[in-house]
Amino acid sequence: MVITTGWKAACCIHLTSFQTFWGNALRVGLFVTCLVDSMRPSVGFSTIELLESAGCEVVVPQAQTCCGQPAWNSGDHESTHKLAQKWLAEFEQFDYVVAPSGSCAGMTKVHYTEVFKNDPDLKMRAARLAARTYELTDFLVNVLGVDKVKLGISELKQITYHDSCSGLRELGVQKQPRTLIGKMGGVEILEMKDSRQCCGFGGTFALKYGEVSSAICTDKCEQVQATGAQAVVLGDLGCMLNIEGRLRRMGDNTQVLHVAELLTGRKPGQI
Repeated sequence: MVITTGWKAACCIHLTSFQTFWGNALRVGLFVTCLVDSMRPSVGFSTIELLESAGCEVVVPQAQTCCGQPAWNSGDHESTHKLAQKWLAEFEQFDYVVAPSGSCAGMTKVHYTEVFKNDPDLKMRAARLAARTYELTDFLVNVLGVDKVKLGISELKQITYHDSCSGLRELGVQKQPRTLIGKMGGVEILEMKDSRQCCGFGGTFALKYGEVSSAICTDKCEQVQATGAQAVVLGDLGCMLNIEGRLRRMGDNTQVLHVAELLTGRKPGQI
């Protein structure tokens, strides 16, 4: 792995030896995302581990920043344009771009062409990169092939899975994480009443409509509790923080894990 900034500096950097090993391996740019970087770095390390286990060269661009999704959702198109243009410049060099977040991957893959609708050159560049940009589990299953991915061993026996809105509705991510979990062996998925129901986060939605967001999240957490699972697993940090926070306020200690953490057997905070 090539690690150059932020939490990534905690890893041992040994680029020279890895370059010889990788040879013609796919160069994958890891789009870390803001919340992974600041709130749950173990998700980033788990993502690197999964990609490298399948033979990818993983590079974390030093100057990557936010993709602009909060600004876009708030109607600040000028700021979004600047951030999106910078994001393009950082990631165009790679064979593929992978994000451990359906929400952030969806922003770059689905919405950038609209962001650049008045700039034909940038719009074309965005469309080209969109075709090479993936949410993590989608990339592992549909590009690399699940049999190439080395999966870890989890202490958990029963989990339930929450389908995050953007990953599901914008990118079609639903079967992919379940396929990977099924390959682990020994981990049973107890489906909740409606795994596709929103958790109430929605980025700025939770800030603007706090009472509504809270009610939606409470309902989702009650669905989690009803399964009796040891943990709820998901693929987006926003959903993770929202659900975990609500569960704890309800006095519930059910584990809340990112799918990358489960697949590597890594515990939250473990790097």
